[in-house]
Amino acid sequence: MTAAPNEPAGLPAETLAELRTIAARYPEPRSGLLPMLHLVQSVAGRVTPEGIEACAEILDISAAEVSGVATFYTMYKRKPVGDYLVGVCTNTLCAVMGGDAIFDRLKDHLDVGNDETTADGKVTLEHIECNAACDYAPVLMVNWEFMDNMTPASAVQLVDDLREGTEVTSTRGPRICTWREAERVLAGFPDGRVDEGPGAGHASLAGLKLARKNSWTAPKADAGESKSIDSGTAESKEGAAAQADTSRAETETTQEEGKKSGE
Repeated sequence: MTAAPNEPAGLPAETLAELRTIAARYPEPRSGLLPMLHLVQSVAGRVTPEGIEACAEILDISAAEVSGVATFYTMYKRKPVGDYLVGVCTNTLCAVMGGDAIFDRLKDHLDVGNDETTADGKVTLEHIECNAACDYAPVLMVNWEFMDNMTPASAVQLVDDLREGTEVTSTRGPRICTWREAERVLAGFPDGRVDEGPGAGHASLAGLKLARKNSWTAPKADAGESKSIDSGTAESKEGAAAQADTSRAETETTQEEGKKSGE
């Protein structure tokens, strides 16, 4: 395929159009670089030189600037990734709870090292410093979706299911899609799965429940702090927003506890 004059080469025309759509979402087009790089990965399987050049051309910045961003964030990959990116948390708490043992078991089972992909192209394994899910340690992530309270045995079963094409569902999220599909979602093109699965679990809500049981509330803003709107209105809006943020998670947890009590 020959690129048109002044048209970046190396990516499909529809991808270039979507890259421009992303850039146009922002008052400063270069603010769209992060999702643009995710879109490149969804098409090319990694951040390619052609993808870097395309982003630079569209944003009117240098390829060096794009490359600097792409090499700074670990979510951007410079070599091909498998269908499923399995990240094992090996930070302190997860490591103590068994994360190191899980990582070692998966390396042996998959016959790969850190940041390597299985021969069938299905699974890329990497260790992650923190998955921000200490209340469910040890945890893995598959294409950025949580798999909680893992063991070496359950981790092996997980990767075997993924390689065999068995449908896998995150413990706190949707059905697992492929890495390229997940990258397209991160680029800002939803896949319709946002409401699949629970948004939080019992451990995540323990602090909230304790606070409500004891009528604990967050301190109010300083009286001398300037406010652009009526304080009563602000407080009511903040309260409504806080309630909305937690109501779904609380409902899901109540349902989960009800199921367990009925078993």
